Amino acid sequence: MHPAPRVLRRALAAATVALLTTAVGCAPQPEEKAADTPSASAGNTCAQGKLATQASGKLTIATDEPAYEPWFKDDKPASGQGYESAVAYAVAKQLGYDKSAVVWQSVPFNKAFAPGEKTFDFDINQVSISPERKKAVDFSSGYYDVRQAVIALKNSKAAKATSIADLKNVKLGAQVGTTSLDYINDVVKPKQAAAVYAKNDQAKSALKNGQVDAIVTDLPTAFYITAAEVTDARIVGQFENQGGTPEQFGLVLDKGSALTSCVTKAVDALRADGTLADLEKQWLSDAVDAPVLK
Repeated sequence: MHPAPRVLRRALAAATVALLTTAVGCAPQPEEKAADTPSASAGNTCAQGKLATQASGKLTIATDEPAYEPWFKDDKPASGQGYESAVAYAVAKQLGYDKSAVVWQSVPFNKAFAPGEKTFDFDINQVSISPERKKAVDFSSGYYDVRQAVIALKNSKAAKATSIADLKNVKLGAQVGTTSLDYINDVVKPKQAAAVYAKNDQAKSALKNGQVDAIVTDLPTAFYITAAEVTDARIVGQFENQGGTPEQFGLVLDKGSALTSCVTKAVDALRADGTLADLEKQWLSDAVDAPVLK
């Protein structure tokens, strides 16, 4: 509380100043509250190209390395080629950042949604939205509805599976921390423990070498693997979505990020105007059908 200036000596003026000072001291102070959470105003305004990003005037986007097709073409996230690369730049444009203002960063898959402060503005890396992950990070609304699929070598016993029950006696593998692994453990519930790999590349090598009978990935990745990487493998089938809502990939942001609402608005706009559907048709058109395992 500041004392009244000495020049204000008259009792009436002193009383007036004291009254005003008391009122200010007791009233809510939104300016100070906003300072405690500097992101609040930026998150509400979503000013084009002027968000509270990691680097002023830049938008830092993260993904894993290597970056797999069909999500990124030729392991080059900055190319704009591949579904997730194209989506990332479309979101950036919605936020007011052109391609030259986008900075790419390499972040391992599991680290993207682990607890702790992030060094990126958002991460795009086939990360499924889940209540458990939401405890550590924020998500945008979903930019892709996904199903999980089983891949097996054409001459293996797993390749003959037509139901979930048929998979219980085979050796399955998946990348650590993925919903693919969750589907093995929670839906298939195989008699043998699933083989767990740090990256999809390791899971694919294990499949090639016969260390596992089958692996589980998202459906678009399964189509690419069988078409271009493990050509003697086939898609056995896909799983139905569990629960009432589809599994979705979302953009990952720091917990409580000021950008979350802005990024969500951008994704929602791209879904509403047909951009996401167009990009899906362009980059994921092969991933349209596979037998459903029940």
